[in-house]
Formats: sequence, structure tokens, C-alpha cells
Amino acid sequence: MELFNVYPVTPINIVRAKGSIVWDEQGTEYLDLYGGHAVISIGHTHPHYVESITNQLNNIAFYSNSVLIPIQRRLSTLLGEVSGKNDFSLFLCNSGAEANENALKLASFHTGRKKVIAFSKSFHGRTSLAVAATDNPSIVAPVNQTDNVVFLPFNDEEALAEAFASYGNEIAAVIIEGIQGVGGIREASIPFLKLIRSLCDQYGSVFIADSVQCGYGRTGLFFSHDYAGVEADIYSMAKGMGNGFPIGGIIISPKFKASFGLLGTTFGGNHLACAAAVAVLEVIKQDNLLANAEAVGNYLIEELKKFDKVLEVRGRGLMIGIELPEELAQVKKDLLLKNKIFTGEAKPNVIRLLPALNMNKEMADRFLTAFDERLKA
Repeated sequence: MELFNVYPVTPINIVRAKGSIVWDEQGTEYLDLYGGHAVISIGHTHPHYVESITNQLNNIAFYSNSVLIPIQRRLSTLLGEVSGKNDFSLFLCNSGAEANENALKLASFHTGRKKVIAFSKSFHGRTSLAVAATDNPSIVAPVNQTDNVVFLPFNDEEALAEAFASYGNEIAAVIIEGIQGVGGIREASIPFLKLIRSLCDQYGSVFIADSVQCGYGRTGLFFSHDYAGVEADIYSMAKGMGNGFPIGGIIISPKFKASFGLLGTTFGGNHLACAAAVAVLEVIKQDNLLANAEAVGNYLIEELKKFDKVLEVRGRGLMIGIELPEELAQVKKDLLLKNKIFTGEAKPNVIRLLPALNMNKEMADRFLTAFDERLKA
């Protein structure tokens, strides 16, 4: 049996990893500033993380949500403490797409409405409604197509106000990334996020903060939307939540009332996934990784702005986009092949940096030196 060929694969076999360093089968060392797409939040094979999963695995790895799973409450308590959202409640699932799917579904249940506002260049996942709210027609199958999702220009306050004035009483939810990842590391403006909050309050709609990639401490704040000084109704999360172990979730404001069967999942919140997620939060808290992400990220951003050939540097904390001119489109590939540094990209010519939150200044300097070499070459 062959693999279903849907991924353009870099021909490198990573067999070992520690912190922000990975090694291939020949023993070649690479600096990982991509973290498997913003997933590795506390570094590869972190000792506390490995110990937490191992201990849990030796006791019980899985049982469904039909029984008590005390580690879920331990996770929710710690998440409330670290995120500052103590009055919210937690629903656990398995991925970012599933988190957004449940967020949108809950918003529709709550309001009794169908319309969803999403934005240009958004990415919310590949499941049915999440992909319908994603601005990429090439991954929306005919069965996913719906008239219930309305796309508006990102950061366009006038267009948003007009949409609510036209059909505000039909709008179940507005879903927005605090910083668009696939969309090229584009930050939602503070006035735009404040307007979303205000209009959702006025019309009884639900504000969904998609924090799957831009949340969980990546920007120096636990949720990137928090820099606007407003609170969403639902926050979705996944990638950095389990440091590589599949887990996702939504945290839900007190205005929503739970009922048996309203949401559900077989694997979500299992013992092993929760052990991974608890370890991540413990490391974030103990090692003060939010402050580190902000400090190292600010250093990188300021240094990158000094390069003449860079068109624009965007982002916050350790979610950084470096826009290059078309003639430098090869730089990302050369960083990997010649300097042994993994980075990400957003089409057409944006290099994305999504490293572990405990990346240090020495690693930042290693990247900056390599980046300078590539631009001069």
C-alpha cells in the first residue's frame, strides 16, 4: 500500500530531537525555527514532558469521557491560571480544526443563527465548517460549500460595520485569528478587534478568537487577541497545547450553558493527551516562557528590520513573518539546505518563524547570521 500523496515532502528524515535542535539519520544537526508548524512550544523531548507522558502511559493511556478523568480538571485549573481566563470553561478535543468546528457549532446553538463572518486570507482548518470559513477555495470540497459564511476584508472596519448593519440579526459568530498564520503573519488591528467585540455585543453574536496557531503564549501573551484589551466569547487552541501530542480545545465564556450531548468526542481529553498538555503549561509557567517569547521575539523583529532587502517584518513575539522580494524566493530553501535551519513559509515570499517558546538569544543570532549570509549570496 502506498501513502496517499498529498504532502510536498522535504527529503530529510529527522530521527532525534532535543530543544530546538533536530538531527537526521546521517547525524546532521539542524536548528528548528518552525516547530512542525508552531506545534513544538516547549522544545522537542523536554524532560518534564517526556516524564509526564511516560508516567501516565504506565498507568492508563485512554478511557472515554464516560468515566471520571481527574487530570482534565487539573488541566482546566492550570489553563485558567496561566491564561488568566479563570471564569471560562474548557471543552477538549483533538485538533485545531475540530476546536474551531466546535466553536462555530456552539455559537450557532447559542444564538439559533446560521451566518458566520470570516475574513480574507483566513485559515481555520480542514473539517466541514472550519474549511468553509477558510479563504482558500482550492481546499473547499463541493460538500463543504455553504452560503452561511460571509468573507470580509481583513482589518476593514467599514465593511464589518456595514455587514452588521445589513444582516446583524442573522450573524451567529465572527471568527478571526489574532495574527493570521497561513495568511502571511498579518495582525488584526486593535480598533478592528474592539469593533468586533462591540458589534457582537450589540447584535448578540459570538466573538470566536481562533488561537490555534497564534495563541498559547506564542506572541508573549497567552492569547494574541489579548493585546487589544477585549475578551472574546470562545477561544480555540491546539498546536502548541500538546507540544506534539494531538490535543485541542475551546475555552468558553460563562454566558454559554452546557447540556448533556451538546458537544462530544471519543478521544478528546484522554489521559495521555491531558498529561502532555499539563506538562506544557507547567513548563510555560515555571520557566516564564511568555516573557521569553516576548523578549527574544522583540529582539529578532528589531534585528530583522535592519536588513535592507527585507520588504517588511510582521508579527509579535515568536510568530514572525519576513516578507522578501520575488528574486529572493529561494532564501527559505537555502536556509535549510545550506545553513541547516528549518523555517516555514506563507505564499508567495514570506518566511515564517514559529520556534519553541524557550528559544534563546544565541539561537536567534545563529539565524540572523545565516539569514545575512543568504541575502548577501
